[in-house]
Amino acid sequence: MKVALAQLNYTIGDFDGNKQKIISGIERARNEGADLVVFSELSVTGYYPHDLLEKKEFIQKAETVVQEIAASCRGIAAIIGAPRINTNDRGKQLFNAAFFMADGQIQYIQDKTLLPTYDIFDEYRHFEPNRTFGIAEYKGERFAITICEDLWDELPTANEFGKDKLYQVSPMEELVKFSPGFVVNLSASPFSYNQEEWRQNVLVNKARKYGVPILYVNQVGAHTELIFDGGSVFINEKGAIVSELKYFEEDFRIIDTKSENAVDLQPETDTIEKIYNALILGIKDYFRKMGFKKATLGLSGGIDSAITLVLAERALGAENLRVLLMPSKYSSDHSVADAVQLAENLNVQYDVVPIQEPVDAFEKTLSPLFEGTSPDITEENIQARARGIFLMAISNKFGHILLNTTNKSECAVGYGTLYGDMNGGLAVLGDVYKTDIFKMARWINREKEIIPENTILKPPSAELRPNQKDTDSLPDYPVLDGILFRYIELNLSPAEIAADGYDPAVVNRVIKMVNTNEYKRFQAAPILRVSSKAFGFGRKMPLVARY
Repeated sequence: MKVALAQLNYTIGDFDGNKQKIISGIERARNEGADLVVFSELSVTGYYPHDLLEKKEFIQKAETVVQEIAASCRGIAAIIGAPRINTNDRGKQLFNAAFFMADGQIQYIQDKTLLPTYDIFDEYRHFEPNRTFGIAEYKGERFAITICEDLWDELPTANEFGKDKLYQVSPMEELVKFSPGFVVNLSASPFSYNQEEWRQNVLVNKARKYGVPILYVNQVGAHTELIFDGGSVFINEKGAIVSELKYFEEDFRIIDTKSENAVDLQPETDTIEKIYNALILGIKDYFRKMGFKKATLGLSGGIDSAITLVLAERALGAENLRVLLMPSKYSSDHSVADAVQLAENLNVQYDVVPIQEPVDAFEKTLSPLFEGTSPDITEENIQARARGIFLMAISNKFGHILLNTTNKSECAVGYGTLYGDMNGGLAVLGDVYKTDIFKMARWINREKEIIPENTILKPPSAELRPNQKDTDSLPDYPVLDGILFRYIELNLSPAEIAADGYDPAVVNRVIKMVNTNEYKRFQAAPILRVSSKAFGFGRKMPLVARY
């Protein structure tokens, strides 16, 4: 059978736009001689609609669109994803369903069995799990339909608790009883740089274990924090990846499940390039899907704001950017010069707005209240908040969305000022550790100098007091990031982290900073997720606790 994999970029709740994408995909597949075309999980609604699924009119609209797509499906078969109402007496209101349609009608429905409720996923909040299994047939071919997590019941390796079987039931164990010729998997699997190989291994192992080809169709595009990287694949019955679609782009390909397809894989890219591409897609889709066009940020001459500007220029275009350089009496001449050079390298509009005068005015006004005290972090934060006022003024006056430039290392330990440098509508680097920020700068400059060399070489500094360096308050970044990765992504205890060669006192100090700054992250801008454990709704910690 010739099966088209339609890897598309949907928008949550854009029923008309999503319907048009799907119908166009059906028409293309039919015109190019495919028998069946497969779309991704919840393609009608976009993934994930969250509590929009609790709105009656939302579900009714989804049902209408499913019927309209089915009516257009003639001369070819299609599989789409959408919610459907659970008509049973008991259970959740909805199923997460895959609709197989042909000859203008829905021929078969397969509901999702395994509903993830970990990290960013909360599907059991809205959906009832499937408990019955069957098989679809078309043009003499029998095939099984699965939805994303349905293939993830058994992981390639045990997780941190030593458990590699997540669920009580294995959909594949049930489906192979029907002897399908191949398995289709509609997916919405978000990108994370440290789980990509793990995700692919799941599919390979399933195909090899059950001796059945798998056609995996992933979503592409970004929905606020979540970035879907595509990479849909066809894996043969031996577990070999035969065909692989593009990453971070829409794509379309027809696979012949009965013939020896020529191997067609995507070029290998390193981790930093993948993160770079993911962040550009995240920015681009956040603005496009929200109806925003222009952005601003504070360009300090430091590496974080430099990287953020490069990513924004790639995503939005230089003509849609306006940045502010806001020096204080502590800003080095080099910082201002580096910021100017970068803006000119990218042809981005910039304005120099010194903050010393308003900072002095704040301090003068506050002096009666602060009488008898010495300058401390309060005065440093006034500078950061003064910059925030200027940036938000540009945002309000000209409609530029403020991009936050805080990296994951700073975000983790609270090295940032609420209502100052933590301002923003979108945190671009909040899931990228500082050590990876430096690697990304080198990758950006691999062919020519875009980010000034001095920006990369100089010791990181907030420049809020004389001769300030980040290492005055924090361990060296390689040490800090090593501890943070083990604590956040790997969920290791302080003792386990120390056993990896880190000073126990430093470990305890870092972990205390992470835990006591939860309240700051609770108020932070949404963060583009590129790791397996980003700050935001995928990591839920109590604000008040003594653990």
